[in-house]
Amino acid sequence: MIRLSELKLPLSALPVQERRASDAPAETDDDRKLAPHPIAELRRLAALALGIDENNISALTVFKRSFDARKQNLLVVYIVDISVPNAALEKSLLAQYAKNSHIQATPNMTWQPPMHAPADWGHEKHARPVVVGFGPCGIFAALVLAQMGLKPIVIERGTPVRQRTKDTWGLWRKNILNLRSNVQFGEGGAGTFSDGKLYSQIKDPRHLGRKVMQEFVRFGAPEDILFAAHPHIGTFKLVKVVEGLREEIIRLGGEVRFEQRVVDIEYEASTRHTTAPSPDKQTSQHVVALRIQDYARNETYTLPARHVVLALGHSARDTFTMLHRHAVAMQAKPFSIGVRIEHPQSVIDRARWGQHAGHPLLGAADYKLVHHAANGRAVYSFCMCPGGTVVAATSEVGRVVTNGMSQYSRNERNANAGLVVGIDPSDYPTDPAAFEAELGQEMGNAVRHDSPTAMDKFHPLSGLVLQRQLEATAYVLGGSNYEAPAQLVGDFIANQPSTALASVMPSYKPGVKMVHLNAALPSFATDAMREALPIFGKKIKGFDMHDAVMTGVETRTSSPLRIERDDVSLQSPSMAGLYPAGEGAGYAGGILSAGVDGIKVGEAVALAILSSP
Repeated sequence: MIRLSELKLPLSALPVQERRASDAPAETDDDRKLAPHPIAELRRLAALALGIDENNISALTVFKRSFDARKQNLLVVYIVDISVPNAALEKSLLAQYAKNSHIQATPNMTWQPPMHAPADWGHEKHARPVVVGFGPCGIFAALVLAQMGLKPIVIERGTPVRQRTKDTWGLWRKNILNLRSNVQFGEGGAGTFSDGKLYSQIKDPRHLGRKVMQEFVRFGAPEDILFAAHPHIGTFKLVKVVEGLREEIIRLGGEVRFEQRVVDIEYEASTRHTTAPSPDKQTSQHVVALRIQDYARNETYTLPARHVVLALGHSARDTFTMLHRHAVAMQAKPFSIGVRIEHPQSVIDRARWGQHAGHPLLGAADYKLVHHAANGRAVYSFCMCPGGTVVAATSEVGRVVTNGMSQYSRNERNANAGLVVGIDPSDYPTDPAAFEAELGQEMGNAVRHDSPTAMDKFHPLSGLVLQRQLEATAYVLGGSNYEAPAQLVGDFIANQPSTALASVMPSYKPGVKMVHLNAALPSFATDAMREALPIFGKKIKGFDMHDAVMTGVETRTSSPLRIERDDVSLQSPSMAGLYPAGEGAGYAGGILSAGVDGIKVGEAVALAILSSP
């Protein structure tokens, strides 16, 4: 097949079907039908691009569709795959257009398992791999392990996704936080209560992202995620998809244990070869078992395990601390802090789509903004949620965290996005008292006795300490009842506190309290954001409108640390048998990249198990 890119049509050339908003559970089969592609026009453009007759195109499928809104008349941009009648013609055309970057051979995007276990595998002690965490990374690690016949055991501290949804609404509507089942913890991970975005900027030469997307569609996701340039699912649809993936893992011999948390690890001395930092034989520890707290039975047990995927998510702070106590190699890494900012979705639609705002094929508009402030800080939009809501995302008592969420239909009145500022380990706390306050006396004393050399490298948990500090401050500013501190954009720019809401009603539940956000974030962050807002207003008209609402704080943009792993084996260099993976370990950012990393780590585990004598 031949892949052609940059085939452009005016928006008016696309067929449109008027349908009501399609969101489960109310959607019907008619709602799920995709609007047809303009196949005839695309065949004409493809034939023209190749200089062949349309009759020589035996089949055409759409790979990607995007929208170019840089000019007044919006264009629809396609990438298509075509078949021609014979291999000789295909070879000739590819040779003829070898220097044309828009005409290439269609790559093979089919995932092939690197190995498969024999039918009788898995009876030995320690044999079955364990996956800790059942977010997108853990799901896909477990899925590919199951597809390779390795019968994984999944340990998830939270509840199944439908129960988790009920628990989450308890915080949003009744101010009741469930520490084990919330926006951060439970089946599906943090991405379940987000926009369900399925795009990323990761390098993916093996097209593992396609595997993730195809599995989502197989278990109920809309088919348009396979061709949309910025695909998304939304929470309602993700629930069904996640349940389907879990059932498939179990069908293939896997096991999923909910309401169970890893509280400790057991290990023994081990000698192995490593590629990092040098390919030498090194002595390290090797994991042999996990200590598991079973909440449902109110007991703790030991689970033998020699291959453990750590798909923890970025909020597993107690697990990070436990791993650090056992000297598992990790380091502090940069992340970002800020607020969620809300505008009427109509304002964003007009700014982005112009005269085409409201067109049913376009839907709610998104945006991506970045500004490099005079103080050296980068300010940017993060996790933009068109037609969505701002949600309470804490997983700890006495802390306020915001996040963004939207459903597949994206038909809520407001648009929201993180307005965040990049920070790095040099910004993190070093005071032992701060570590003691946030992580306990043992950690505080350990930091007090660290050498200056060690402190120069930044404590691995220092970003976690900063997160907790900011979230606790936000809790107090909001009234100590899980309401969030908020401020009007106009007042924030004018550097004065807000006392009342205006025309934009914030979507955050349990509610907001109007304050001055200077008290919620470091001055370098608020100064940079204050500088950026008018500049963003020039890029997106209305972005700096007075009545827009900023709600704090956004702290869980990514993991504040990275758990180190070998580049080849993907194991921890200090703890063999541990496979740090996904967003929590610092190797992904979002649903798609986390799923891709889960596949990579699942393959590495399979190779380690099935290649060993």
